[in-house]
Amino acid sequence: MVSDVHGNARDLATAGEGADALICLGDLILFLDYADHSRGIFPDLFGEANADRIVELRTARRFEEAREFGRELWGGLDGEPAAAIEGAVRRQYEELFAAFPTPTYATYGNVDMPGLWPEYAGPGTTVLDGDRVELAGRVFGFVGGGLSSPSRTPFEISDEEYAAKVEALGEVDVLCSHIPPDVPELLYDTVARRFERGSRALLDAIRRTRPRYALFGHVHQPLARRMRIGATECVNVGHFASTGRPWSLEW
Repeated sequence: MVSDVHGNARDLATAGEGADALICLGDLILFLDYADHSRGIFPDLFGEANADRIVELRTARRFEEAREFGRELWGGLDGEPAAAIEGAVRRQYEELFAAFPTPTYATYGNVDMPGLWPEYAGPGTTVLDGDRVELAGRVFGFVGGGLSSPSRTPFEISDEEYAAKVEALGEVDVLCSHIPPDVPELLYDTVARRFERGSRALLDAIRRTRPRYALFGHVHQPLARRMRIGATECVNVGHFASTGRPWSLEW
């Protein structure tokens, strides 16, 4: 199981070795690598120096200044910004989806562009969002995307829309999502020094339906990678972009 792949196609190609299936919890795209500002769509379009500046502003939580700086850069770009982004995303998706083993079960992250996935997901990749699937005799439920945030990433939806997808799953053995349930210890990023957004609907579903596992990613350096909520083991499966190592679920 992997999450937050962020362009790491090399390790993704071997992530499913020895497993019955690979599960991916989203964020395939690398827009900007906060550890290496030379990597990603943003520096490819605008250069590393501008990437340094945008990271500085965002890390300082000066989001309005970051947005204004971004608008200036996009305004000076030759051609339509949306077309430039889509072209870069397509190049990444072509490489990343080709690296998925068969079978792969995947859901979207908050930086993904779901509208493009049908073009790249081959017959061995099943895309699930608000859907259930039975694997090895267990029921897995998948909820993709993120919630509205100051970062305004591509696939953020309202709390109500997200909650409806969670509700549609009903009782499952394994609850799979990109973002964590709304628990402070699971949401705080110790390097970015901020709380990411988590879902209250996920937390309520965990307490109500008591799945065996709740698995997620999104927070790259969490204060707590693992904790129990009642009968449910909650696990951040890791920042695959940096570790290159999948997390294994064994019964």
